[in-house]
Amino acid sequence: MAVLLGPKALLQAVAYAWGRDRLTPRGPLSPWQGVGPPVGLEPVPGGVRVRFPEAALEAVFLGEDLLRLAWSPGEEVPPYPLAEAPTPWEPQRLEGGRLLRTPRMALWVGEEGLELRDPQGEVLRREAYPERAGPAWRHRVALRPGERVLGLGERASPLDRRGGVYRLWNRDPGGSYGPGEDPLYLSVPLWLSLLPGGGGYLAFYENPAEGWVDLQGEEGVVAFLGGPFRYYLLPGPLEAALARYLRLTGLPPLPPRWALGFHYARWGLPTRKAVEEAVAGFLGRGLPLRAVHLDIDHMRGYRVFTVDEGRFPDLPGMVGGFRKEGVRTVVILDPGVKAERGFPLYEEGLREGVFCRLPSGAVFRGPVWPGPAAFPDFTDPGVRAWWGGKLAAFLGMGVSGFWLDMNEPALFAAWGEPTFPPSVRHRLEGQGGDHRLAHNLYGLLMARAAWEGFRRHAPGVRPFLLTRAGFAGVQRYAWAWTGDVESTWEGLRTTLRALLGLSLSGVPFVGSDIGGFSGNPPPELYLRWFQLAALTPFFRLHSARWTRPREPWRFGEEVLLGVRWAMALREALLPYLYTLAWRAAREGRLLLRPLFLAGGPYGEEAFFLGEALLVAPVLEAGARAKEVPLPPGGWYPWGEDGLLEGPAWVRLPAPLDRIPLLVRSGSLLPLLEGAGLALHLYPGPEGAEGEVYWDEGEGEGPHRRDRFRLLPVPGGYRLLWEGEGAYPWPWEGVGLRLFGKRLLGAWVEGKAYPADAGGVRLPPFREAFLEVKGP
Repeated sequence: MAVLLGPKALLQAVAYAWGRDRLTPRGPLSPWQGVGPPVGLEPVPGGVRVRFPEAALEAVFLGEDLLRLAWSPGEEVPPYPLAEAPTPWEPQRLEGGRLLRTPRMALWVGEEGLELRDPQGEVLRREAYPERAGPAWRHRVALRPGERVLGLGERASPLDRRGGVYRLWNRDPGGSYGPGEDPLYLSVPLWLSLLPGGGGYLAFYENPAEGWVDLQGEEGVVAFLGGPFRYYLLPGPLEAALARYLRLTGLPPLPPRWALGFHYARWGLPTRKAVEEAVAGFLGRGLPLRAVHLDIDHMRGYRVFTVDEGRFPDLPGMVGGFRKEGVRTVVILDPGVKAERGFPLYEEGLREGVFCRLPSGAVFRGPVWPGPAAFPDFTDPGVRAWWGGKLAAFLGMGVSGFWLDMNEPALFAAWGEPTFPPSVRHRLEGQGGDHRLAHNLYGLLMARAAWEGFRRHAPGVRPFLLTRAGFAGVQRYAWAWTGDVESTWEGLRTTLRALLGLSLSGVPFVGSDIGGFSGNPPPELYLRWFQLAALTPFFRLHSARWTRPREPWRFGEEVLLGVRWAMALREALLPYLYTLAWRAAREGRLLLRPLFLAGGPYGEEAFFLGEALLVAPVLEAGARAKEVPLPPGGWYPWGEDGLLEGPAWVRLPAPLDRIPLLVRSGSLLPLLEGAGLALHLYPGPEGAEGEVYWDEGEGEGPHRRDRFRLLPVPGGYRLLWEGEGAYPWPWEGVGLRLFGKRLLGAWVEGKAYPADAGGVRLPPFREAFLEVKGP
């Protein structure tokens, strides 16, 4: 990326790489040595302590479905990923204390290793006792034929990680990446095993140090070059295990409702006029735009927390004008503070001692967009408060969210690692440590600093944060996107894999740059990417400044027609998406779900959005139909009355203007239609059910939850409505549309409401009778 800024930046990147290498220790690890066999066991609250000649293990149950295994000695790190501090849960102790059992799982302490078992005694996981090499740890986990390993954060690889080696290290791939690039921006040491019979387990390693996972053979090797060797085991089902993991590391907060709409950004809009013209282009064509993102162009010489008043005069006026049109403004923040005498933020940072330092005590500086920069140490609570305080000025301007970039942390380096030298010092809440331990935490803690600052300076407003980098627990603070993927069909397929992998790693609010970041997608690829993005949690158009303009109207009328369909669908689905977001915040339910999580076949090219919608994006050029795997049950093609039965593979039409989308029978979908709410009823043999969560959309005021049940009765259906909460019903009644049968009309409290054009609109009710006709 430095070459984009000219010869001076390139020279800085060369100088930095040379200096970084001087500060990077060299030499191989010490030889790996085993810890030996167990030589003693003693009970501890919730579990057992096992002594070995070279180590000790403390195995403690923190619930009937949560086991923590902690080996010592090890380098401790503050528990940044954890949102809760679970207390011990007493298991049943059998066979001399070697078998510890709860109603959900059991641990067997053997002579050569550990076994995690299910309640019936079947082995879920078998692992050998670990080996040590100085501060490094590794262990081996048996893999059975047909076992799939999922998770591990953001990866440009198949969803099943078997057969690969994956580095646990947040890294900027440098402006563009494609299939196979590893590592990427956001690593999560979370391993999901899907066993051949459908069962499985989750393993989460609470270690931010650099590591790797080798899944090339009949056993998996998990290794860390330092940090604590502490991990958690949770039995399946996998979706329940992920929900429990999210409670451990933090449920995502309910986002502001506008964040679920369409976002627009472009690196390369250099003036206020250019931004306003782009926004006007969407609004003037009736394309629903909910947020515009300001990339680094708005800054004065790329200095963070500044605005170039010459090119962006009266930024508060622009932000306020957009808000009147229903468009929120999101501003990018990079962690690097230009190391320039006279720059107030840098001078203040020096006085306050907020920057990371070298072992000599000198402030560490590295080249990024503004040139040499210093970097806040977000592992210090005072520094987090200092940084969070800087958000106040933008919040005062009416800015609604912040986009956190370059926070792997990334630097411009001509070769080697594009990040801090490992010897850079961090405070780590006062205990001290180096960048080996803090690197993967940097993005997480920058997000935490921004979240806490947002909450402090805009109380009562729900923060919106978007981050490029992160670690386990980042979902407590921010959404994530897949970064600088290439603009190719392979990039589109890689994006879908990365999105599902992030979701399976406990990061539920994710999205991508529509069309890819780094190139010029042909019209068909652009439209197919748009259609996929419209059915993912984060829906944003963004691209690099060297690419051609990317607004939908620049691709011709045929593409614009398809974009209109996708954007209208997204707007209609807003009540459904908002309800999914509420369930994620309340229960840890995923928004994006691979089909196999709900009884479907293993696969990567279709997914569930919530529980009701099956999405089958088109991922190949020229395709006008797609083979779609149907899980068991009935499935309605979107907007159609015909019912398809699964399990089966079906070939569905995929014209250029839309993609295959199916609704599970038994679902009740809340949709916006015009200014009102309509319930689309897709009955199964036992009817249908669904719910709607709603509130004011941004604050912390009252809310409501409405549950609907459709029950078959002679001649039609009973529709029951149960509402709770202090927020008033915000629409005039409710519309109904029934699929699979012809709706003739409805009765509420003895009054008839005839159907018109296949639908009916009713006043609020507790019970309605729907009169239907055949098939």
